[in-house]
Amino acid sequence: MDQIIHNKVRIKLKTYENELLTISCNNIINTINATEAKIFGPISMPTRRKIYCVLRSPHVDKDSREHFEIRIYTKIIDVYKPSSKTVDALMKLNIPSGIDIEVKI
Repeated sequence: MDQIIHNKVRIKLKTYENELLTISCNNIINTINATEAKIFGPISMPTRRKIYCVLRSPHVDKDSREHFEIRIYTKIIDVYKPSSKTVDALMKLNIPSGIDIEVKI
């Protein structure tokens, strides 16, 4: 019996800055294309927003508040049929600080 084995690597990138995310996605895509692996993505996930409410003065004015927002941008890149060259090239790739990377095989 022939069993079809699908090798897939999923790269998930998270950051607070959208520009860093697009630059790093372009670097990853160029690296993967140089090793001739099939790529699917980058897929943009919905932006997550975290809103924090802070009192301006802790004692006097309870009605005076400030709201702060943090946005988390996420993209997913799927690599199908990666070779050993692809994995080595991704390990050597320099990615700027401030980007969280998850790699699932």
